[in-house]
Amino acid sequence: MRRKELEVVVLAEDLPDEGLTKGMVGTIVHIHEQPYLAYMVEFVDDQGRTTAMPDLLPEQITDYVSPE
Repeated sequence: MRRKELEVVVLAEDLPDEGLTKGMVGTIVHIHEQPYLAYMVEFVDDQGRTTAMPDLLPEQITDYVSPE
């Protein structure tokens, strides 16, 4: 499934070099088409400050399901 910019997603694996753990919620801010499909995902802290913005492969993110 192709995702869209501003889509909320969940990290599917730990990324210790980025300080991110599986299950963290982020927002897709850019989609890379070349040389392969990848998503730039922004992760923020409780104050809304960006903590990491890695480029992730499609298999590294999953759907966000609202707790409501």
